[in-house]
Amino acid sequence: MSKKLFSKFTRSLAKIILPLLFKILIKLKINRRVINYLNEKSYFSNNIHNFNMIIKDLLKDKKIISLDVGAQGGFNSDNFFHKRYESFFEDILLEPIKSEFEKMPKKKYSISKGLWSSKKVKDLYILDNRLGSSSMYKIENKNFDLHNIKKKNYDDFKITRTIQVECDTLENVLTELKIKSLDYLKIDTQGAEFEILQGLGKYRPLLIKVEAHIFSMYRNVPSWNNLINNLYNLNYVTIDWKEIGSHSTRAPAEMDMIFIQNFNNDEGKKIILNSKEKFISLMLIFGQLSLLKIIMQRLGIDYEKIKPFEDKYFN
Repeated sequence: MSKKLFSKFTRSLAKIILPLLFKILIKLKINRRVINYLNEKSYFSNNIHNFNMIIKDLLKDKKIISLDVGAQGGFNSDNFFHKRYESFFEDILLEPIKSEFEKMPKKKYSISKGLWSSKKVKDLYILDNRLGSSSMYKIENKNFDLHNIKKKNYDDFKITRTIQVECDTLENVLTELKIKSLDYLKIDTQGAEFEILQGLGKYRPLLIKVEAHIFSMYRNVPSWNNLINNLYNLNYVTIDWKEIGSHSTRAPAEMDMIFIQNFNNDEGKKIILNSKEKFISLMLIFGQLSLLKIIMQRLGIDYEKIKPFEDKYFN
């Protein structure tokens, strides 16, 4: 009883203190910085849990087959999930820039090739001063002001050279590697995400992380709503997003979005149930505790070891 009273008291106190604190932050002109910092920390709240033993129990000797498209810096280089879980993945790294490909750790599956909606040779516009922003699309510098890029940094976004890249479809690449099924797909390709997903073919990953450009700096990038509609047509639903980049609107310039198979229809249920151990593992790795418990209940999946864990994101 005392614990409930203390919790109620602290919440009431927070309602009084937070409005006063917010006024002080506005005066100091740091309100957005503090909010962004807290949002970042809140997003990864469930990293407080260590699911290693549970995932080991689920997977046994199996690995989560993953494809990292745009693998500059190596697998999970953006630290989107905790590094403690990286050992559970069999990762396929794909990086079209030769110099960056040679820097990557050598894996069983490493490919220096590009992906597109069909097999063809494409121009890749290289930004040597900001290599991670290289793209199959040209930079649209007239929008720099909207992206709050300072004039002194404009040179970082100049195309310094153009190379030709051999591209193939995602389906063709995985078929050549004799990969029968893909569990996790990450695409971070500065605007080429829509075209790459057009080549998904027969593959239906359990979880997809994709970068969506809400306001793209690149010329003629397919609209982000087309990207999302394409994924919904492939029977995926979005379960999370994380804002990226500064923009003069109140919307983010880009978002990292997470999609899973639609668990509300038969097609999605079948795919999840056929790989339920890997699906549960991925949901735990990405911190989706509350949703995972609901999906498990709806699909009749019983796994007692998860029940004691509380989703800290919603606290």
